[in-house]
Amino acid sequence: MDGFSLSEYLTAYLSDPNSLTSADYVEDPNDALDAVIDAVAVDSAALADGNNFETLESMLLNFPNLSSKCKAKLSDLVISGLSAQADTTQQLIESDEHELFGQQRQLLEMYSFLIQWIVSALENCKAQASQGSSKSRSKSKPTSEGNLEPKAIVELLQSALDVMCKVQRLKLSKLFVTTSERDVFISLYTRSAYLVLENEQNVKNVTLKMHVFKVLCIAIKHNGHGFGAQTSLLQNLTYYDHLSETIAEFLQILYEQYDYPQLADEILRELSNKEFNSNDSKGPKPVASFLVRFSELAPQLVMQKMTLLAKHLDSESYTLRCAIIEVCGNLISDLSRQEETLETHKTQINSFLDVLEERLLDVNPFCRSKTIQALSKLCDLETKFTQRRQQVTDLAIQSLEDKSSYVRRHAIKLLARLISTHPFSLLHGGQLSLREWADRLDKVNAELTNRLPSLEPIAMENYNPDDLSKFGDNLLTSATDSEKADSNVTVENAEQNVNVDAINRLRLTKQYYTEALTFINSLHKATETICLLLSAKNKTEVIEAMDFLVIADAYKLDTSKTGIRKMLHLIWTKANSDEGKGVQIHLVECYKSLFFTAPEQFSEGDSSTYIARNLISLTYGATAAELTSLERLLYVMMKNKQMSDLVIQKLWQTYGAQQRDISKAQRRGSIIILGMLAAYDSGIMVRELETLFHVGLGVHGKHDFVLARYTCVALQRITSAAQKLPNDHPILQRLVSVLETYSENREWYALAEQAVNAVYGLGKRPDLLCADVIRHLTRVAFTVRDSPASNEPMSTTCALSQLIFLIGHIAIKQIVHMEAYENEFKRRKAGAEKVVGSAKDEMDLITGTSEDDFTDAINHIRERELLYDDMALLPRFGKLVAEICSDNLKYNDPQLQVSATLCLAKLMCVSSSYCEQNLPLLLTILEKSRDPVTRSNIVIALGDIAVCFNHVIDENTEFLYRRLHDADSIVQRTCLMTLTFLILAGQVKVKGQLGEMAKCLEDSDKSISDLAKMFFTELAHKDNAIYNGYTDIFSTLSADQSLEDDGLKRILKFLSSFIEKEKHAKQLAEKLAARLPRCETEKEWNDVTYALSLLPHKNDNIQKVVADGFKVVGPADVLVAS
Repeated sequence: MDGFSLSEYLTAYLSDPNSLTSADYVEDPNDALDAVIDAVAVDSAALADGNNFETLESMLLNFPNLSSKCKAKLSDLVISGLSAQADTTQQLIESDEHELFGQQRQLLEMYSFLIQWIVSALENCKAQASQGSSKSRSKSKPTSEGNLEPKAIVELLQSALDVMCKVQRLKLSKLFVTTSERDVFISLYTRSAYLVLENEQNVKNVTLKMHVFKVLCIAIKHNGHGFGAQTSLLQNLTYYDHLSETIAEFLQILYEQYDYPQLADEILRELSNKEFNSNDSKGPKPVASFLVRFSELAPQLVMQKMTLLAKHLDSESYTLRCAIIEVCGNLISDLSRQEETLETHKTQINSFLDVLEERLLDVNPFCRSKTIQALSKLCDLETKFTQRRQQVTDLAIQSLEDKSSYVRRHAIKLLARLISTHPFSLLHGGQLSLREWADRLDKVNAELTNRLPSLEPIAMENYNPDDLSKFGDNLLTSATDSEKADSNVTVENAEQNVNVDAINRLRLTKQYYTEALTFINSLHKATETICLLLSAKNKTEVIEAMDFLVIADAYKLDTSKTGIRKMLHLIWTKANSDEGKGVQIHLVECYKSLFFTAPEQFSEGDSSTYIARNLISLTYGATAAELTSLERLLYVMMKNKQMSDLVIQKLWQTYGAQQRDISKAQRRGSIIILGMLAAYDSGIMVRELETLFHVGLGVHGKHDFVLARYTCVALQRITSAAQKLPNDHPILQRLVSVLETYSENREWYALAEQAVNAVYGLGKRPDLLCADVIRHLTRVAFTVRDSPASNEPMSTTCALSQLIFLIGHIAIKQIVHMEAYENEFKRRKAGAEKVVGSAKDEMDLITGTSEDDFTDAINHIRERELLYDDMALLPRFGKLVAEICSDNLKYNDPQLQVSATLCLAKLMCVSSSYCEQNLPLLLTILEKSRDPVTRSNIVIALGDIAVCFNHVIDENTEFLYRRLHDADSIVQRTCLMTLTFLILAGQVKVKGQLGEMAKCLEDSDKSISDLAKMFFTELAHKDNAIYNGYTDIFSTLSADQSLEDDGLKRILKFLSSFIEKEKHAKQLAEKLAARLPRCETEKEWNDVTYALSLLPHKNDNIQKVVADGFKVVGPADVLVAS
């Protein structure tokens, strides 16, 4: 086929392959293909026969319609034919037969043209097969006759690429006269290679990818494809996202295995000159991925072009800035791993670290977080960068206050890595206890102080504690000047030199300890901030904070204990979303690792003891809120079967042990934990009633009221009606004796409260038992004793205080007891109605139901019998309590007054009549009492009264709101919590008092301000409550002269964040704008305009009025006079 021109055929193929041949499609392709195979098998030059070549072209044009067998045979023919022709050409080149070069060149071109067509056809088949499989993925159909298996296609492509490499190794310069002809020929192979890379599935096949790399590397290294590769790779990098890392791997192989760094240099140069718009989200992404990956694979090449690439730090695209940041981190890693650490390396490392620190101030949060991630990776290196480590720690702590939660989350991770990789584990292990390191530093300072006076006066005069070199030189000079001294002086000088060496070591140790203490103090500061982030809205951030605290605890960081206790409250995170469930699950896992996982070498018994001891330790110094959260955590763990029976057994052993080495705290802690576990399984208590009787209510309980109190709490876990005890049961009798015990110990009141709760929880007739207790204590309080039976005199005031305290609490428990009976009656009636049916529904509507009668009877008992019936026990004390409260001069004992006020408040919750009668007295005490405990109790009581008798308290809520600004923070906090409950539960109607609640947002007590934030956050979810009260809140705040302007702005900004609807913002803006003409002072004007600036109203009229500014117009006579 003398007329074959590769350039013409290639041009025609790229424009329209159908124009290459006029031959008709053969009816039997297998026979036609066999004929060509037979001809080529005899002589590979038979392809030059026009008929054979046109037959193959015709078949390639109809390649999709061929059978799979025919496709494989056609591909094998071309691949094996090109391989054979390459061998023949190699022999001719070696024998230097120039006259045959032209013919061999034409055959190579024809075979190469066909093989690139084969590769294209196979890729098309593979793409069609993948599309077909994705459409019918759910249906398992066998491969049709015309489709090749994907594995077979990959094998054919690998064979074709192998042959391409084989041909490229020939001395093509002898076959092709001009460079352009050779480039056209080589382009057949490189085009095929790029085509294979365009398919993402091919890139995932490592073997096939390596074959493609080999073809391109040989073309670039030996056949002048460098410039073409540069253009093609840059285009592919832009068009195909999956090729960014692949191109980086290719350039690494080209550099390392083929010693050709020029292409990588040129590509990096081109990329450094690229510019991207800030709105372009797709363009920078592949470039960024390439730079990051290439800096990992070939950092030396990237280092050479870093001055050019650094221009992207000023790029508008944050994606490119992130990439350069990560590149800097990779280059630092590479420089630190160099075997020979040169001074230039140190300089470069410091320069890159400066860049990273500077990027922490980037305007984009993704860039700041990428910087922190890069610094985190550096923590894992063997080189610790001790000179820069403290600076990195300080910057990470600053990032904890970043406005982006994404940045804060990675800052927490960085601090955790800084702890786990800290460089202060060489001398004393890895623990970071501040006290231990401070003690070590004190010892070194003391030793230095002792050693320094032993030096000679001359040496001491020249001693500079900050310069070791001068210190040594001076000593050497002193030794030189005394060469003529006798041998004794020489010995003294030698001893002095030894002392100098010891001092030098001590000074280095002191520096080591000082740096460690600086690092620990920084971590203490960071932990305080991270504890605040436990309440962050972003749940991922919360999880990272928990992980940090776990790591900090492992390294004995002192402040971690506070954070671990605080994160216990996360057990109440709402689990109505995956994030909420994730926080709860992660909290359980953290506590399991901290307290429920024993060392591996422990036996089962030792592990149980270890876990029990940890559980008990959680109760030491715990607040009521922490104990409540711990109870919930243990409930979840019991529910998930994560608590061993052996641990429970160890807790009972600790509680009931008679040895003296069991402390009060340990015994208390064990019963607290057991009581918490019994909230899930009450059988834990039922099985050990005897132990409770002999320990908590026995000998130990008599001397430890706290232990007895928690024992009573544990007894209350027995809630089943079937487990109720008769009144003569030893447990109940012992509880009664506890209540009848006279004691001046203040702990008795808390014990008595829980003992009454236990009596009502366990007894079948608790009212009879409590009546006997009241009668007994009444006789004790009002009986005159000339000679007390005991050695200690009994105080009548104390006895009366105990009596009154019990009367109030028993009254409340009696109400609860009656309500329990009412609920049980309703439950049984509802169950009976399900069985009997609703035959009497119509009659019930006319005559009422027995349920209504029962409820009326209960209400009658509450209102008219408990406190007013002459036959009842409590009416005898109602007037007495009111008398004690109203005359605090006569009854001036502080404890008696507290007990009487508390009793009065509880009795007011029993009867509305008694409440209305004594409410003025209670409010007077609230206003005039100097005792914060009394005021707090009354605030809580008013909340209970609001729930019980809403109509009574409705007109007196201003007394409650007034306590928001009480002089005592405890009263303030109690009032805020009470109002939060009442308002959110709908028990109290808000009448313009939200402004007083808003002032609490700026309270100096952080717990109060946090509680106020929580209140408004929850209020925002209730029917536009903040929108409805916004103007009233603003009026209250603006009129308060004591509120600073900055505080007002912070409150308004916080509240405005809850106005999310555009309609509401517009309406509020109109209401506020109407106030502008009525503003009398500039302060009022500024307050209104600031509030308007927080609302996205988009009202031109309002903006015009605001732009005109505040105008003062006075009376005419004043203006004339002025």
